[in-house]
Amino acid sequence: MGGFFGVASKRDCLADVFFGTDYHSHLGTRRGGMAAYDETIGLQRVIHNIESTPFRTKFDHVLEDMQGTSAIGCISDLEPQPLLIRSHLGTYAICFVGAINNADELIEKCLADGFDHFDAMTGGAVNNTELIAALINQKKTFVEGIRYAQEQISGSASILILCNGGKLIAARDKVGRIPVLVGEAEDGYSVSFESFAYKKLGYKDVKELGPGEIVEITSDGVESVSAPGEKMRICAFLWSYYGYSTSDYEGVNVEVMRCRNGEIMAENDIATGLYNDIDYVGGVPDSGTPHAIGYANKSKIPFARPFIKYTPTWPRSFISSKQSDRIKVAKMKQIPVHDLIIGKSLLFVDDSIVRGTQLKETVDFLYENGAKAVHMRSACPPIMYGCKYLNFSRNNNDMELLGRRIIMELEGEEGFKYIAEYSDSSTERGKKFRKAICDKLGFASLEFQSLKGIIKAIGLDEDKLCTYCWNGKE
Repeated sequence: MGGFFGVASKRDCLADVFFGTDYHSHLGTRRGGMAAYDETIGLQRVIHNIESTPFRTKFDHVLEDMQGTSAIGCISDLEPQPLLIRSHLGTYAICFVGAINNADELIEKCLADGFDHFDAMTGGAVNNTELIAALINQKKTFVEGIRYAQEQISGSASILILCNGGKLIAARDKVGRIPVLVGEAEDGYSVSFESFAYKKLGYKDVKELGPGEIVEITSDGVESVSAPGEKMRICAFLWSYYGYSTSDYEGVNVEVMRCRNGEIMAENDIATGLYNDIDYVGGVPDSGTPHAIGYANKSKIPFARPFIKYTPTWPRSFISSKQSDRIKVAKMKQIPVHDLIIGKSLLFVDDSIVRGTQLKETVDFLYENGAKAVHMRSACPPIMYGCKYLNFSRNNNDMELLGRRIIMELEGEEGFKYIAEYSDSSTERGKKFRKAICDKLGFASLEFQSLKGIIKAIGLDEDKLCTYCWNGKE
């Protein structure tokens, strides 16, 4: 994944962009970057590796080393960005959030059309940000180029550009898979993935870009230069997992949705009797907590934290590219509260179950510390398809997903014809699917939120949501 933040102002805005970008740190852990425009200096850019340390510690010097009245910043789980590009459109800085599935095809097309070369990274791969810039540069204007790039890309791309001269150009992906929002302050305007990032800095909401909409932003105002399209497919997983709790997307607050989602899950369990004899309800990981609070409030089962994560010195557990290292860090962070574990039947709500590896470690940890039973609820349906639009998961193929592996064990490849049945708890395949996961991961019981339930919790029309990772619907 990743996120970006930008400001066009009448005053130096580096501090705002520093803090605004840092507020996107939950979206990526590999690279951070900032670019700024100053009338005297021109464009400046700095990029750092943030795999082992937070963004703010690597960029705390930036307020002394850079200056400018316009700037952009980004957090990325992929390539270094923003990049500085010089073309017939001028010199500019560019970053993006999304995924390009047909990158090799587009690179070959650019080379065949007369593009001289791309800079190669380790292993020969091309930075996708540079590829987007190459596509944009084939047209006479930024607007035409952005439209062309988004039409050529199989996947998604929300783009933020800082022009030489200080103007920002922001473009939301053509079907709006992630949000792009604009805020206003006394001295200028901001653009952001997360709305709370600019609100904390004193900006007020101006607008949320529509699908495919392109806007130009200066310190004097915001102008829509390409109208939004009608088709929207905003990622539903934003609310379930990776969006920040204080943010609003399409008018729906993340924390409120998660609590409502937990309530719906509890209603389902009450109707089926699955929640009997539970002592405490808890959430795993932190993003599972509001789902669990909603569940506890509705079910009247006390909410508790049977273990606490020690976070002051341990980094986020998925920073390492090695699964074994991520598991080790996650285990080291977990500190048990024995009075809330020994002899207790515990129900945990997880935001999602992707591979299941870390979750098994957590369950084993609870049993080792005296838990009587560990029940599990997933705040979203079974993940059956790896995301091909936003790269929020690092799966190399669908068979890394726990759901796919279980189906393969139960029925082989033939079972993939019946994914909808496996996702549905009322079917025989669905019941066998849940029991197999319980046996593998040590759950006393397991249930997933239904697709209907999570759509109800979000509150938007189903045809406006991307639910690809759950049902494969484009």
